[in-house]
Amino acid sequence: MSFVSNSDRLFSHLRLQDNQLRHYPGSVLGNTALVAGTTIGAGILALPSVTVSSGIFPSTLLLVGVWFYAVISGLLIAEVNLNLLKHSGKTNAGILAMVKATLGNKGGKIAGLAYLFLHYALLVAYISQGGEILSRPLSSLFHIALPSWVGATVFISIFGSILYFGRQKLVEQFNSLLVAIVMVAFIGLMAFGISQVNSASFSLQHWGSLPRAVPVMLVALFFHNVIPVVTSQLEGDIVKIRQSIIVGSFIPLLMFLAWNTIVLCGIDWEFMQELESSGKHINILEILSFSSAGQTIEILIVLFSVFAISTSFIGFVYGLLDFFRDFFPFSRQQPKRRLGVYSLVLLPSFCLSILNPYIFLTALDYAGTFSISLLGGIIPSMMAWKLRYANSTNSVGATVFSLVRGGKITLVGIVAIAVIVIAEHIVKLVIA
Repeated sequence: MSFVSNSDRLFSHLRLQDNQLRHYPGSVLGNTALVAGTTIGAGILALPSVTVSSGIFPSTLLLVGVWFYAVISGLLIAEVNLNLLKHSGKTNAGILAMVKATLGNKGGKIAGLAYLFLHYALLVAYISQGGEILSRPLSSLFHIALPSWVGATVFISIFGSILYFGRQKLVEQFNSLLVAIVMVAFIGLMAFGISQVNSASFSLQHWGSLPRAVPVMLVALFFHNVIPVVTSQLEGDIVKIRQSIIVGSFIPLLMFLAWNTIVLCGIDWEFMQELESSGKHINILEILSFSSAGQTIEILIVLFSVFAISTSFIGFVYGLLDFFRDFFPFSRQQPKRRLGVYSLVLLPSFCLSILNPYIFLTALDYAGTFSISLLGGIIPSMMAWKLRYANSTNSVGATVFSLVRGGKITLVGIVAIAVIVIAEHIVKLVIA
């Protein structure tokens, strides 16, 4: 195997300007921000809901471990993308195209199904949770207890309309505004939360409760869909790509750790245990309301929750639209076809969220267990294995770039962990 030196790159972004070719390379800072922005989303809301049973110290160690796993699998995707780019010269190959090129049509179909399931599951989760959050202030506004479907209808009407009627530049500006609001609200929550830290909370440790948190953590730390964009913008420079992936995912990790610690430190544990023993549904707003500062920062909680979900919602709607565009091409000049594709993306998710308004954690659990274990674990390792070791049938050739050390042991370990996560979930379903 060969390694690319600091100065080597596979191609350059050149543009003709004033009769001269000018170099416009992507920056490490910009791509680090891209990875970080992709990672920070609605997954952060679900973390306290699945870590509350295990405690701060166990969940912190697990979250760091899952981040390490996500970084390795992300680097494997970058490695495969670089080798395919080197062979074909195409700089815009997405994950599904990469799978098809390395694992064949069957692998591509499996990845496509996992991709579809992931996007629909997360859209269902975001609509249901967004609706549940909005129904609370709406109920207070109209002085009547509104069902969660009202909030879900309001949520999808507002954000679905913005996506459908808004121009792409307008949606990007709107999304940037939402991200800014999320960050301000997050800083406010952290500032209030620090004053509520209870040192006794650190003593609670239930290691046996950790497995249920793994799928949601996989969802929260999933950034792999933007890696092909990063490798292209950074012109195949391995050092810069590695920096962007590691630092870009480490920033959200710090946010997740701070959020998880602050929320769990302010919980009334006796009341939580009573609620858990009763088998009642628990969501993030209920967990936050157990904090002694819950009522004081209610506005910040709603802003942070709704807009964190909204930014993720926008990204995954666009992801599905791009997926279906290959099968049903559409444009603004084709309103009927465009409306049909948008309906195909939004209506199934909306209907399922209405049928089960408490599906948020369940949807995230299934998405992390099956889709991300495949797309962010098993498939990257299989693609890397094929390019590294199956040289007799390898279309790239015997010499490949490598971004991850450890050889076959690392690849087998990544697959084994993903298989364990899936098997544990299946066993739990069978026993239940």
